Order: sequence, then C-alpha cells, then structure tokens
Amino acid sequence: MENKVKAVLDKIRPSLQADGGDVELVEVDANGVVKVRLKGACAGCPMSQMTLKNGIERFLKQEIPEVASVESAE
Repeated sequence: MENKVKAVLDKIRPSLQADGGDVELVEVDANGVVKVRLKGACAGCPMSQMTLKNGIERFLKQEIPEVASVESAE
C-alpha cells in the first residue's frame, strides 16, 4: 500500500509546490493510517490542517479505499 500512497502523493505534490510547499510520506501503518510531513510553506501555514484533512486525506481515500486517515507526523 505504501507504493500506492506514494503514487497518489505524487499527483497532489504539484498543487502544494505551486504554493511553495510539499509533502513527505513518513509512514503507512497496518491500520491504514498514513503519516505525512508537510514541508516548505505548508509547514507553518495556518491552513495546514485543512490541507491535510480536506485535501490530502480526502484525495487519498478516494484513490485508495484502504486508507483510514491521514495524520501529521510532526
């Protein structure tokens, strides 16, 4: 499942990079919890939790039904 998550994150990455940020996959656990680290401008952005839940998590769940949730690894 980790490779699937990486492939989906690669689809999301250009949108984040357009705003000066990025996302790094930290871990995918056995329960389907994906841990990511927001980088660049995304790391300190007040909207980062919304990006994480409404953007990254929603997109990952659409593409990979086994994903239970996405959490920040910070």
